[in-house]
Amino acid sequence: MTTITAIRATEVIVPAKPGSLNSETVLDKDSAFAQKFLTGESWTEFANQPKWIVEMTLSNGLTGIGETYRSASGEQIREAMQAFAGQDVLKLNWRRLPVIDQRIYEAFESAVLDLVGKLLHVPVYQLLGGGYRATIDCMGWTGRRTPEDAAQKAFEAMRKGHKVFKFKCSDEDPVRLWTEEIKRKCGDGIKVLLDPNQRWNDVDTTMKLMEGVEMDVMLGLEDPILHADVEGFQYLKQKLGIPIYRHISLPYTQDIRDMITFVRADAADGYNFNGSAYNCVLLAEIAHLEGKACWRGSEVDLGISETMGLHIAAASINCTIPSDIFGELVRVDDLISEPIAFENGAAKVPQGHGLGITLDEEAIKKFQTGKIITAHS
Repeated sequence: MTTITAIRATEVIVPAKPGSLNSETVLDKDSAFAQKFLTGESWTEFANQPKWIVEMTLSNGLTGIGETYRSASGEQIREAMQAFAGQDVLKLNWRRLPVIDQRIYEAFESAVLDLVGKLLHVPVYQLLGGGYRATIDCMGWTGRRTPEDAAQKAFEAMRKGHKVFKFKCSDEDPVRLWTEEIKRKCGDGIKVLLDPNQRWNDVDTTMKLMEGVEMDVMLGLEDPILHADVEGFQYLKQKLGIPIYRHISLPYTQDIRDMITFVRADAADGYNFNGSAYNCVLLAEIAHLEGKACWRGSEVDLGISETMGLHIAAASINCTIPSDIFGELVRVDDLISEPIAFENGAAKVPQGHGLGITLDEEAIKKFQTGKIITAHS
């Protein structure tokens, strides 16, 4: 009754809403950055990169669902399917599933935990150790903007109840002017998180760009400089007077052990974690022992991954900084029947069995590319 008898992966492309990324006049030409983050030739093309939706079915007819990161390997998905077909889902080691590539791992983990939750009649967060909160504060989010557009986006998020607004930025962006316009338009109503994705490169560039920034509207800086520059993180943490955050993203080339260096050096004020569920809960526990808070990161995902993110955030003791769960602001569809429920900038954690969501089959048909991979036991 609990044997995995069929697995199906459907490739989809769900584009971004018009105007949800950069301002029209702000062009992102950094192709090396785009290639590093698997977004195509330009960072703003990330939503046009394919994802795969995984459906895993048991012999009793129950189905669990998952979602890969963008630009995942179809061949690796096919190989992973062979490892799961015929397995008893209740006898798998849920913390160490037979998947190597991190860009597809979470899709299979999500499908497995969705199934187990349905079998045991509990939400996924209970399988991760139990929930600490029923709602997850979430950030507003956008790409690179003109100062006027930046202030307008922050204002719109503030009116929806968000406490924090996150901007992607490069060393070409006038972040001082952004914060001036945001303070003028929003007052003290919302905090700003700037995320250069290491594109400010070094301490000198960061200090120069932060000159004149309205510090009272800043929540902090995320990954302003290269991750390898631990001493630089320490310096900025001491000199800028605002929190400095480190993003540990396991689906890229990063490793869970990257956390150790930063803990030993006391080089960050908090962390952004994304990766598989049990690893993220583990990272959160390490940060908690260090006395630091964290939030759930993302790749601006669709509804399945974002819902999984809610369960992970609920099960992480110190996940108290607003999380990167905002796909509804950016994508034209989330591929789930009932969208994530937001109220005053916070998302409600589904309380049903498993993930607590259902796949929107019509939306899958609309956004599929025609590539489908299947496996049977």
